[in-house]
Amino acid sequence: MRKTQFFSLAICSVLLCSCGNKSAKPAETETAVDSTATVEAVNQLTDQEKADGWVLLFDGTTTNGWRGAHKDSFPSHGWKVEDGQLIVLSSQGKESANGGDIVTDGEYSAFELSVDFKITEGANSGVKYFVTEKEKQKGSAYGLEYQILDDARHPDAKLYTTFPGSRTLGSLYDLKKSENVKFNGIGEWNTAVIKVFPNNHVEHWLNGVKVLEYERGSKEFRDLVKGSKYAAKEYNETGLFGEAPTGHILLQDHGNEAAFRNIKIKELK
Repeated sequence: MRKTQFFSLAICSVLLCSCGNKSAKPAETETAVDSTATVEAVNQLTDQEKADGWVLLFDGTTTNGWRGAHKDSFPSHGWKVEDGQLIVLSSQGKESANGGDIVTDGEYSAFELSVDFKITEGANSGVKYFVTEKEKQKGSAYGLEYQILDDARHPDAKLYTTFPGSRTLGSLYDLKKSENVKFNGIGEWNTAVIKVFPNNHVEHWLNGVKVLEYERGSKEFRDLVKGSKYAAKEYNETGLFGEAPTGHILLQDHGNEAAFRNIKIKELK
């Protein structure tokens, strides 16, 4: 091969490689679009959930199905529905001094309850179950409580009657401390789940992790009650505390702003 032909071929090869690299380089940095991404459904049930027996307790737009504890209607102030959230408003930390607690119209015995909650800095609230309203009204209505708390900033986290840590997030309030707590943070959505089985076995879950369990009505449970604030006479005048066969679900007004959504329940048999 002549030298002129060799150099011509070499130059063409370099140019072809250069052109090929220019067209390939942008493809390496191109970002793929995920066409399967879905928007989270809020305050809605899937077809499978409906088939499994789940029922919404909050429709995202009204207060239907709820009323004030020891009242015939929903509080006229202290609570609001906004952006698909049921929100208890701040009243400087004064327990049940503004709108007060709210309860479901219905009562439940064996169930799985799921509630999304979001708290503000330093907030205290809770989800109670087996609330009967038989007692005289004094502050928050009586019932077993799934504690909702900013453990880092609210003093309740360090308070207890007998059992250390029993007033922290996810705990059975003043009775049993939660373990393995995975909190998503202030201003973020978290999911509380309470499971009460027909045999009275109870579980608290937080963000997909079981944080405690106990047997309602067992000797161990009654010993916990005896060591708690609930040993006081007023909590047991209409029956042993926490052992009513049925009761309402309650969202607590503890004077701090907290939001709730995706409130749903499935009765267990």
